[in-house]
Amino acid sequence: MATAADVLTMIQDQDIKMIDLKFIDLPGIWQHLTVYRDQIDADSFTDGVPFDGSSIRGWKAINESDMAMVPDPDSAWIDPFMKEPTLSLVCTIKEPRTGELYERCPRAIAHKAVDYLKSTGIGDTAFFGPEAEFFVFDDVRFDQNEHSAYYYVDSVEGRWNTGRDEEGGNLGYKPRYKEGYFPVSPSDTLQDMRSEMLLTMASLGVPIEKHHHEVATGGQCELGFRFGELIQAADWLMIYKYCIKNVAKKYGKSVTFMPKPLFNDNGSGMHTHQSIWNGGQPTFAGDGYAGLSQTALWYIGGILKHAPALLAFTNPTTNSYKRLVPGFEAPVNLAYSQGNRSASVRIPLSGTNPKAKRLEFRCPDATSNPYLAFSAMLCAGIDGIKNQIDPGSPLDVDIYDLSPEDLAKIPSTPGSLLDALKALEADYEFLTAGGVFSEDFISNWIEYKLDNEVNPMRLRPHPYELSLYYDC
Repeated sequence: MATAADVLTMIQDQDIKMIDLKFIDLPGIWQHLTVYRDQIDADSFTDGVPFDGSSIRGWKAINESDMAMVPDPDSAWIDPFMKEPTLSLVCTIKEPRTGELYERCPRAIAHKAVDYLKSTGIGDTAFFGPEAEFFVFDDVRFDQNEHSAYYYVDSVEGRWNTGRDEEGGNLGYKPRYKEGYFPVSPSDTLQDMRSEMLLTMASLGVPIEKHHHEVATGGQCELGFRFGELIQAADWLMIYKYCIKNVAKKYGKSVTFMPKPLFNDNGSGMHTHQSIWNGGQPTFAGDGYAGLSQTALWYIGGILKHAPALLAFTNPTTNSYKRLVPGFEAPVNLAYSQGNRSASVRIPLSGTNPKAKRLEFRCPDATSNPYLAFSAMLCAGIDGIKNQIDPGSPLDVDIYDLSPEDLAKIPSTPGSLLDALKALEADYEFLTAGGVFSEDFISNWIEYKLDNEVNPMRLRPHPYELSLYYDC
């Protein structure tokens, strides 16, 4: 673990003049402030660096806007995308008046979630391993005004371009719809770029594993990194997004983590592996179903029970629910199973190694704020353990092959962001337990999502509505 002294020595020894302080806003986007090195000293790592928080989405009013960024010395890395050698530090936000962590700071909430886990005696470490998928496009255009609306995305790999006139001739190597999983070159045109993305992440301290093309046509991809402790994993995911977008920009391409940017093909999810350890030992390994312990089964029970409310954080956009529909490998049914990817909770086949025993919640997508999503999932699992919530019987069949009668017996995910927000409004006590989320945070989250996403979408005509109703 790096200390403030380590970071200050690094600044001195490497003659680093610029320090970039990064923090995450409410929806989950990194913001940053760059300061000259004489603005950072040992006190900065306890008292923080002051800034105006009134313009950050979902945060303070202008009359109470003074806030402080507290850098985490263990998050230090040299930013590879800045011309001037610049040290990057990830920050948690503090209230300068009270010295307390700011209750609307997502990273502060993650700290509280870890502390809550320890206070229960259930475990001392929560491990998370997100698998965030994304699309790479060559052209992105969109607009909305009072009399028109459109979007346009394009990729050299898009199957829709098999008939396009291309410079040098159209070679025709375009992955078919829903058949983009693991093709080699020349169909996979993104190999070198993904390798650079992965190696750039590694240079910043992220423990990398793999990269590959994903199922959809049009440049869908995934990179993999190892699981980490909750806050560490969320930090790594933010580095993941930062590296992928900036490396793509070097190649003249654009990346989106939107769950469903393309109609009628697979969307992008963020399957999230998770487990709890205590005293250096895994608590999810046992002699129950799929080699799980009773603790793990109760954790699953908590995830499934609270899933409709959880999705307000793990699937927090209106676009999220265009992915969560049957027929596109998206988990819409709230069930669990060993190795079955049609269940919303999957227990990966991990052999006999108890340290590898974990569960995978397959609903989330990468539009989520990872600090909030991981914390909410952990709170749901803890509630399941504390209240011994039975997850029911596993479903070891292809859920999509069930009869309508059998399928109707299985609970399903909310059909919209509005439904998920309503579920959160009715079921949030598992989040406020242990003081992880405050009621103020939850009500602010619901209000922000309604005012800035749900209601604005309701007000605007959709282009497809004109094809349906213009001649009525």
